[in-house]
Amino acid sequence: MATRVAVSDGGNKKTSRVRVAVRLRPYMNKEDEKSEGPCVRGLDSQNLEIINWRNATETVKYHFDVFHGEQTTQQEVFLSSVKPILPHILNGQNASVFAYGPTGAGKTHTMLGSSEQPGVIPRAVREVFKLVKAKDESDGWDYSIGMSYLEIYNEKVLDLLSPNSHDLPIREDKDKNILIPGLTHMNITNFADFDKHFVPATLNRTTASTKLNQRSSRSHAILLIKVVRTQQQLPHRQQTGKLYLVDLAGSEDNRRTGNQGIRLKESGAINLSLFTLSKVVDSLNSGTSVRVPYRDSKLTRLLQDSLGGSAHSVMITNIAPEYKYYFDTFSALNFAAKSKLIVNKPFTRETVAVPVLPVKRSREERETGGSGTEPQKKKHKEEKKSEHDGSSPSTQKQRELESKAMLFSQLAGEKSITGQEPDFENKTTALRRKQSDATKPNKQQAVVQPLQVSQRQPLQQLLVVKKQSVCVKKKEETCSDLIESAWESQLDQSMVDQSKQKILQILNTGCLKELKSLQQIGDKKAKLILGWREIHGHFTKVEDLIQVEGMTEKRFSSFMKANIVSAMGK
Repeated sequence: MATRVAVSDGGNKKTSRVRVAVRLRPYMNKEDEKSEGPCVRGLDSQNLEIINWRNATETVKYHFDVFHGEQTTQQEVFLSSVKPILPHILNGQNASVFAYGPTGAGKTHTMLGSSEQPGVIPRAVREVFKLVKAKDESDGWDYSIGMSYLEIYNEKVLDLLSPNSHDLPIREDKDKNILIPGLTHMNITNFADFDKHFVPATLNRTTASTKLNQRSSRSHAILLIKVVRTQQQLPHRQQTGKLYLVDLAGSEDNRRTGNQGIRLKESGAINLSLFTLSKVVDSLNSGTSVRVPYRDSKLTRLLQDSLGGSAHSVMITNIAPEYKYYFDTFSALNFAAKSKLIVNKPFTRETVAVPVLPVKRSREERETGGSGTEPQKKKHKEEKKSEHDGSSPSTQKQRELESKAMLFSQLAGEKSITGQEPDFENKTTALRRKQSDATKPNKQQAVVQPLQVSQRQPLQQLLVVKKQSVCVKKKEETCSDLIESAWESQLDQSMVDQSKQKILQILNTGCLKELKSLQQIGDKKAKLILGWREIHGHFTKVEDLIQVEGMTEKRFSSFMKANIVSAMGK
């Protein structure tokens, strides 16, 4: 068993601001349409300016942590922006790097690169192995590294290491850690092992051609590198650090990309998730205790730890210099300027093995002072003895009742055979309980009558009377159930079917407000229905509502009755 211990990083630094780097890609081979030159240019290593679209004679200036110009190499991007945060994951903290920007701005090139110019992902993984190898073996820690790779395509979480997998759910444990049950996790021992799994998985990612990009990413890709270090000696502390490497799909203007059909649907899902990401950033920067809409999108749910969470985060914003990308570039710079104001609170995730406490022994075990087997034998021997002679109080009471019942049965049998009075009869006055105790209302108690031989009523008759009362009770319950289920048969069947179809339509397509408009559906039940629909899809029939948490058959019957009667009343 382990317990979670939060430990702040070394020094007094308990917060970490999101670092924002902006990378301007060079001009493409094709000349700009109007040959107007670039719309954005860098001023120095941290500042850049873009032409003001309201007044072409003015420019808007931005200041970021790092600005990478057109001639910046992949190595320089990695060394200045990504490498400084990697040592944190070896100390049990989380780190996150994600590329943001419009389609065709070079995000995938920045994250993946090529064989000649590797991007952030291969360089970061290689650096993690180098850091682990540089650790002294005598420091008393063992290290293990694992990887997972997924994509978010049309709001579905798909496992790239297992292409045949279906939409995976996103969960959160009691420690606010985001989990994906069923996601493949592979242990890797060196960079060659990583490359063997990563390259085929990258080919499984969904891509397509648009007017702006010959190989446009149609999904958000997230690579997770997990580093676990375990203490070799007691108390065997274990620290877990995670590195998220995220390649976001670019926002798209469908008027310029020419998307149609499935491409249009993909573009809608991409833009919706990026819009939710923008709402999350606005909520975090509002300075008020407003709800942060992490759950409105699968992307923001997975990036919850990176934005306003407990990770050291770096955002690389990719922009394009051409005028046809002007508004996309302008929006990306505004988003980057808001993101650098977000403050995270990193901490070390550590589990400590809880020592096994000795089991508290009973008084008999303490008296014997044995190892435990002798008291168990003694206890077993006492149980056998109590079963043999009935020495325990409950056994004695049961035997008294059985002997009295047997005596009543014998007396009744003798009377039926001989028809005569018994040879002996108890003439003494029976002891009686106080009247207040015997006649307490609304409370059934088992009362043991004193032995009175003169009592003539056989015990079998008492049992028959009690059994009849139970039958009557069951019969009443059955009648009530028939009355409860017969209401539907009294209505017009076509109207009932129409009402059921209307309820099914609301369950499958209704928003939170429409679900709450149904009878007996409150805010909590409506959210449970939305969650079930998100995981399992649409309801095939109204009766599937029973599968929702908290919806029993009795509640479902009451729900159907209330909604059908309400619909027919309208």
